[in-house]
Amino acid sequence: MTLGSLESNCNISSTFLLSGIPGLEHMHIWIFIPLCLIYLVSILGNCTILFIIKTEPSLHEPMYLFLSMLALTDLGLSLCTLPTVLGIFWIGARDIGHDACFAQLFFIHCLSFLESSVLLSMAFDRFVAICLPLHYASILTNTVIGRIGLVSLGRSVALIFPLPFMLKRFPYCGSPVLSHSYCLHQEVMKLACADIKANSIYGMFVIVSTVGIDSLLILFSYALILRTVLSIASKAERFKALNTCVSHICAVLLFYTPMIGLSVIHRFGKQAPHLVQVIMGFVYLLFPPLMNPIVYSVKTKQIRDRITHAFCC
Repeated sequence: MTLGSLESNCNISSTFLLSGIPGLEHMHIWIFIPLCLIYLVSILGNCTILFIIKTEPSLHEPMYLFLSMLALTDLGLSLCTLPTVLGIFWIGARDIGHDACFAQLFFIHCLSFLESSVLLSMAFDRFVAICLPLHYASILTNTVIGRIGLVSLGRSVALIFPLPFMLKRFPYCGSPVLSHSYCLHQEVMKLACADIKANSIYGMFVIVSTVGIDSLLILFSYALILRTVLSIASKAERFKALNTCVSHICAVLLFYTPMIGLSVIHRFGKQAPHLVQVIMGFVYLLFPPLMNPIVYSVKTKQIRDRITHAFCC
């Protein structure tokens, strides 16, 4: 069937409809309150991490510079989903234009894959610190860290940049209802009245070449770290070395578990309850920005001490 015949046989939609939590529409105004608190804590937490690292010269080290990149990415993720999520639960604003939707999904996916790159960079930082401690300062210089950040950003932008244009060429008809309170590529492309095979293949390629490769490299890094740690004779030194990785391991689990779960549900879990998709979607985008500052504040002594000092003075 040609594109022209498709357009003539259906009503072309100029907007998409975002969704809240199905079956709980009457509770949306009450759900708005905890969601608003989650966003507030996420934004304040990540801004606090950035402020402490910027103003404390002793924290201008590779580990904390990578942490500031993670905080920036989490802050961006919170800000790009906040308007539509809170708009739905506060005033029921479900409509979103195509261009606004494509722009939002570009930033969501770009920042998500950037976070994956940052987590890989942090794993490399832990690998060098534990396995090559004598070369740590010479390997992870400020110049190298800056280049890692630029390459990570460039990779994310280059891979996600085609997606809005690939989606823009489609007509959208029927019931233009999305499953989430924000736009995702895998959701939007299913509403197209056209062959989406190229989008599906490219989307899978992007996931494999970012999340897939990054997660494997992180696992490989920790295998090398574990081998090095087990070769240390002192039990106290082993514990100290592994303790420096706990915060990063928590951040990795908080990010990859819901992201991979959501991707699997969208592609293969067609029989999964719709509510599961919605909840997983909220966990995927809201929990990492919320929990990462808390985890690093609790587990990292230098940051914990600075926060305590700031609030006590």
